[in-house]
Amino acid sequence: MARGILTIFLLQLSWTVHLVTAIQRKDIFPYGTPNGDFILQNGDDETSKVLALKRPLYFYEAQFNELYVATNGIISAQDLPMEKQYVDDGFPTDFPVIAPFLSDIDTSKGKGAIYYRVTESPTLLNRVAHEVHRGFPDARFTPTHAIIATWENVAAYEEIARDAGQSDRLNTFQAVVAYDENNSYAIFLYPEDGLQFFGTRPKESYNVEIELPARVGFSRGEVAFLIFSRVEGPYYSVTNNEQSLKNLYQVGNTGVPGVWLFHIGSRYSFQNVVPASTGGALATPPPRGLETYESTTAEYPEAEYTAPFEEEEELEEGDYSPITDPDFHSPAIPEFHVNSHPDRGALPGHARLQPYGGDLPLTSNPQYRDHDNIDTPTLVSGPSGPAEYPDRVPDPRNRPHPPPLEEVQPQAEAPQAVPRPEHTALEVFPYTREENSPRLESSPPLAPGGGHIVDVVEEENFETGVIRYSTETKRTCAVFQQQCSQNAYCTDYPAGFCCHCRTGFYGNGWQCLPDGAPHRVNGKVSGTVIVGSTPVYLNSVDLHAYIVVSDGRAYTAISEVPENVGWALMPVAPIGEIFGWLFAMELPSGQAGFKITGAEFTRHAEVTFYPGNQKLTIVQTAQGLNSDNYMTVDTRLHGNVPFIAAGSTVQVEPYKDTYQYYPSVVTSASVREFTVVSAERGSETFTFQLRQNITYRDCHHGPRTGPETLQLTTERVFVMYVRDENILRYAITNKISSVGEETSEPVLVNPCYAGTHDCDTTAQCLPGEGQQYLCQCATGYRGDGRNCYDVDECVEGLSQCGPHTQCVNLPGTHSCHCQAGYEFGFDGRTCLDIDECRSQPCHPQATCTNTLGSFQCQCQPTFQGDGFQCFPSDEKTDRPKTQCEQHRDSLKGGFSPRGPRPVPGGFVPQCDEQGQYRALQCHGSTGHCWCVDSRGQERAGTRTPPSAPPTNCEKTDHRERPKTDCEHHRDSVQTTSPEGYPIVGAFVPQCDEHGQYRDLQCHGSTGHCWCVDNRGQERAGTRKAPGAGQPNCNEPEVLPPTQRPDTVCERWRASLVDHYGGKPEPQHYLPQCDREGQFNPVQCYGDSSYCWCVDRDGREVAGTRSHDVVKPACIPTVAPPTMHPLPRPDMTPPPSGTFLLYAQGQQIGALPLKGTHMDLERSSTLLALHGSIVVGIDYDCREGKVYWTDLAGRTINRAKMEPGAEPETLINTGLTSPEGLAVDVQRRAMFWVDSTPDKIERANLDGSGRKTIFDTDLVNPRAIIVDSSTGTLYWTDWNREAPKIESSSVDGHNRKVLVKDGIGLPNALTFDTVMRHVCWADAGTKRLECIASDGTGRRVIHSNLNYPFSMVFYSNHFYFTDWRRDGVIALNRDNSQFTDEYIPDQRSHLYGVTVATTHCL
Repeated sequence: MARGILTIFLLQLSWTVHLVTAIQRKDIFPYGTPNGDFILQNGDDETSKVLALKRPLYFYEAQFNELYVATNGIISAQDLPMEKQYVDDGFPTDFPVIAPFLSDIDTSKGKGAIYYRVTESPTLLNRVAHEVHRGFPDARFTPTHAIIATWENVAAYEEIARDAGQSDRLNTFQAVVAYDENNSYAIFLYPEDGLQFFGTRPKESYNVEIELPARVGFSRGEVAFLIFSRVEGPYYSVTNNEQSLKNLYQVGNTGVPGVWLFHIGSRYSFQNVVPASTGGALATPPPRGLETYESTTAEYPEAEYTAPFEEEEELEEGDYSPITDPDFHSPAIPEFHVNSHPDRGALPGHARLQPYGGDLPLTSNPQYRDHDNIDTPTLVSGPSGPAEYPDRVPDPRNRPHPPPLEEVQPQAEAPQAVPRPEHTALEVFPYTREENSPRLESSPPLAPGGGHIVDVVEEENFETGVIRYSTETKRTCAVFQQQCSQNAYCTDYPAGFCCHCRTGFYGNGWQCLPDGAPHRVNGKVSGTVIVGSTPVYLNSVDLHAYIVVSDGRAYTAISEVPENVGWALMPVAPIGEIFGWLFAMELPSGQAGFKITGAEFTRHAEVTFYPGNQKLTIVQTAQGLNSDNYMTVDTRLHGNVPFIAAGSTVQVEPYKDTYQYYPSVVTSASVREFTVVSAERGSETFTFQLRQNITYRDCHHGPRTGPETLQLTTERVFVMYVRDENILRYAITNKISSVGEETSEPVLVNPCYAGTHDCDTTAQCLPGEGQQYLCQCATGYRGDGRNCYDVDECVEGLSQCGPHTQCVNLPGTHSCHCQAGYEFGFDGRTCLDIDECRSQPCHPQATCTNTLGSFQCQCQPTFQGDGFQCFPSDEKTDRPKTQCEQHRDSLKGGFSPRGPRPVPGGFVPQCDEQGQYRALQCHGSTGHCWCVDSRGQERAGTRTPPSAPPTNCEKTDHRERPKTDCEHHRDSVQTTSPEGYPIVGAFVPQCDEHGQYRDLQCHGSTGHCWCVDNRGQERAGTRKAPGAGQPNCNEPEVLPPTQRPDTVCERWRASLVDHYGGKPEPQHYLPQCDREGQFNPVQCYGDSSYCWCVDRDGREVAGTRSHDVVKPACIPTVAPPTMHPLPRPDMTPPPSGTFLLYAQGQQIGALPLKGTHMDLERSSTLLALHGSIVVGIDYDCREGKVYWTDLAGRTINRAKMEPGAEPETLINTGLTSPEGLAVDVQRRAMFWVDSTPDKIERANLDGSGRKTIFDTDLVNPRAIIVDSSTGTLYWTDWNREAPKIESSSVDGHNRKVLVKDGIGLPNALTFDTVMRHVCWADAGTKRLECIASDGTGRRVIHSNLNYPFSMVFYSNHFYFTDWRRDGVIALNRDNSQFTDEYIPDQRSHLYGVTVATTHCL
């Protein structure tokens, strides 16, 4: 007997049995008045008040904005008819019906209650999302609203006979309808013993012993057919007889008996309701005597299993003790003994089991486990109902009723145990789960009552004895290819499909990134960290990471970290370590983590510090790629960390970590050492233990080629807390390889692996033989590998965007957006026309006709109107004017006895007999013709000149090109008034057939004509009045005769006049020049008495400043009263640290920074450059050199920041007015603008390789900056007629206008390296603004500046030179407050400003 019990015990250790119990009443969704429910009025045929939906719900293919709950077990999308019209009939119904239990229900005289509500509760929506993803693992569904209706203890209608009492059979059931903007799902819940009657007797057949079974399912109702007809719509029946009704609580299609899930509507193509197919049947108890042996031990096929108890046959039941780690144990979680064979997908540790109804985090891409993603077995007892669901939905109309469902019979013996699927994901270790933190799931979930759901191996015709399963249904690329990345291809396998990244990209197929391109990560950090005994709360502070993929370098910054926790978190480099693993440099046999997990995963890590035994839990959830193709990762911290004194430094030693790879899970465990150096305690060394697991969505259908173990080598770790900025920084350099692959002999290491190559940050280093290597620009970039720039796929026609899309360029890639009037289809890539007629925009007596990108409304025969308003034709009332008629009449002007007076030369639209815009419009004066949509808007690319035949506007396959600047200009003028009509007398530019400005422009009202350039700017001297003939625009432009070049004094004066907006005020300083252009000996501030003497080069003569009414004697025959020797023009650098460099006429000053505060007491002169006018300035952080432009000397120079270093002239020819200057540290190049010839040039940092980048479409270029990380130039052009900010690649490609509206004199320009925004300070609008590099997210930082000239961004502060204050002003980006001001002792205008740091940021 003992041996038999032991045998059973060992057998059950080898096979995991999960039993399922039916859902209980307490487990259905919360209901009742305490939960905000309405109560339906008691009665036999009651209907709720309308439930108005905030967003429309899709039922089948139609949109509905309201719902009704009825007594008779249904929810409808329209007000219900009387019950006798439907309650005794089967499907289909005449009106839309969602029927969890359609029968003749009666709640009169207190017989039960019906509750209902619309909810947006995140907790309930989380639960719904989990249910949907359990039944439809591949669904992308994030519910925004749910309708919950509950019928509690309701009775069937019955006529009470005189000799019989009222029946005590009562039913309880629930329906949940949830939806987002694209899809709708319904959940029917039938708790155990909730159904006690299964049909009702017809009211009109009281004397006939007949009972009609309840109907469960869905009916679309009647739908329109042709114009005046209606036909039956599709329907779906779940049950068809009493037995199938009885099985509702015994069987389910989500894995839990009594829970039924259906996909009931979509904005895309939708034929009929689709049921979930996870299965789940009510299990029977095991035979008596075996209950205590239920095991949670994972098991494998017998051939591979070796019983661990062969030598302990006499082991008693009470002696059995699972092997656990006493320091890493949670008694609330059942334990798993798992075979260590890596191929089996089992992991040492424990599984967290998810009970039905548990809360899960709601995300747009929930991290469902792999057991949710399998091709789940399907019940196969009939064509529909609670037993089987086919993979193909039959004809949606008039479905035949299925044959009766066989009764589910209880078994006399225990159900057969089945092995756990090898792809089951287990949690490697338990962790303390705080409230609202993400939960790691493991298959299978617990059912109510402690039972388990049966896990089924995918075998054909596997028979459980209760219900049958099959694998005939599988997901294929034909249906689900849209789930792959746009840079991936889909492959079908026998069990399902998988996504694989295309050549040139890497990832897991669901998300793919361009090879070699740098990557960015954004996110938030939240949680509670206890430092010592003090809890510190982090409330969604920003996390930003930048990864140089080609080198495996990852930089992480967390902002707004309180000081008391900032120092303590310095050792916790594992926060940023995840990015190092994801994008580690790959040695020959290595594989970076992103290729396995993609951008959707959950990481759980536990850090235990010694000797204090403090524990910190890190939970990081990756939520996919955002619109910029960057990853979003949210981090939550919880636990204790050791105290670290303020001002301490932390050094983390390099380390190696071994990662174990299993299906859906990656794990590692290691011990790290770090050293804390503080003034109080000196140097101390501590350790911490890190245990982590990373769970992700795995595609198990294809062949497995991934690694079993890999080694992550972290060569450099840098941690720092910046007190003044409250920023915590981590920087790590990682390589990944097979275990033990790295060699200790550096001479054998290729530069690609050693990180000593000189490839661009946007390039891949491809190792060759020995020390040879090749630099290859990353996918989406172009160049020689050492200098790469982004390829604009949109401009070059390399995008994958289809018709009716708008291409948006991104670094290394691009994205596609649908044009107005279109939306993405089900595949997420194809833009489909929006059928506006679905929303019924027309009058009820009008016909709506959908057109590409628009629609038309036309009144039906015997009615007249514009389609939006229709009136019977025999009515005397005049119909209102249509938009076209109002537009037309407004241009014709007022009416007189002589008739209308149209504006001379103006365009008047043509309307048809119904008052609609004619598809073809022509200008009566110019002869141009073009096509318009139903709103009168011109369709780009359809305009033709007078001599060409007009476009065929009936063609629907015409692909519209984007509007040009001329077309935008023209259309904006044509819709300027509040009503959207042209302003009478306004000039409307003329564009040619290609959308470009015509050389000759004429004003239709005034008759003036003139010539313009390709930007539409009038050419001086070409305007002619009416009657004077037309100018010849083909003649070359006459240039003024050659004059002597402007002197330094004149150029300086002209520059300042422009800066003052052409109207300098009395207090402004302007250099005073004589008729020869030389400096006057006396210089004064405006009309004031504040004057001084200068020499012939405009240099101030020291000691001559005067505030007297009598100006100082500065005539050349009078010697200056005081003479001092001029300082040497060599370097006098300030002490080490970070400082601002500013240009002030003939010198460069240095202003040290303490954090972000300017140290006014330590300001000094860096370089004295007499005879110069230093304007542009920048700093090379790699070599420690300062570069500047000299407006007076017309040169570009540099000097090393070392004592005694002398300036070096780099360029001294071909310059006229060099102003803004930018140094590209990565490419070892510099860029500058020359404002007189209006061009932008570049050269190497030694002055060689000079070339012009742009010399057209520039009027007054001023500031220029370069984003070295992306190879992007930005510059300002303060052309008073059309100021703008532009961008391009560093090689002059992909030029585009970034900002052109709402700016005046954009002098200052800088780059916010944290937010990745371009920021400018405008002396015209007085605003400091920022915008993303793609032109989105524009925002005003400050709106009341004085007169900014130049600006630089450092940390979270802007520092700009101000000509009104003649100083440097500091402004906090986050609170828009001025924080500091520096006014030099010697007052004069400050020009350029930059920041010099001890290391490159």
